[in-house]
Amino acid sequence: MSGTRIAFFGLSFDPLNAKDAAAAMAARASQLQPLVYVAMANVKRVLGRNRKPELHGFHEEAWLSLCDSRILAALARYSGLALPAAFSVDIIERLFIQYIKRDDRVLVIGGSASLAIALRERFNLNDLRWFDAPHSLSADPKARARCVDFIRNNPAPFVFLALGSPQQELIVNEAMKAGGSVGVAICCGSALKPVAGPASRVASLRALHRLAFAPVRRWTTH
Repeated sequence: MSGTRIAFFGLSFDPLNAKDAAAAMAARASQLQPLVYVAMANVKRVLGRNRKPELHGFHEEAWLSLCDSRILAALARYSGLALPAAFSVDIIERLFIQYIKRDDRVLVIGGSASLAIALRERFNLNDLRWFDAPHSLSADPKARARCVDFIRNNPAPFVFLALGSPQQELIVNEAMKAGGSVGVAICCGSALKPVAGPASRVASLRALHRLAFAPVRRWTTH
């Protein structure tokens, strides 16, 4: 998004903090324009870029490329670069609290049913739609295609990809190439878990029971 990306450790970053990143994402999402995605790099991503070179391209092509690491931000500062940390958990929580309204459609791909229920209940969401993505996405083009269909057939301002790398990046890139999808996709890995908050075993079981009988418009599983 930014024309002034900062190059550091072989990647380029948009120099935005969590507050400004969330505001930019919300502004784009509200317009329901063609799908774009947000990449968030931490130390593990930077150190692993040689083992997974395909992730480098995904990061560089992202609409927003953010620094999700206090350590990376500190190293950049030591190197004379003004690269703020934009923690994925802080961004996501800010989006749900400040920008996502209760009747907005929200897509979650990956994670678990109890995670989706916890998000719905914490933020009082009426139209959160969860896709139970399989674990074999990297090696299963048909499974990825079903994820792409889910994104295209359920247009939403925000798409949270809770799958880990490179699965989440593969899906969002294939969705963009296929066309017809809208919104802002956030490659967030496990960052949704702390945002959803702790849930007791009893609460999770109760939530799963409700999920089984929830209206189709709220919950879509495959």
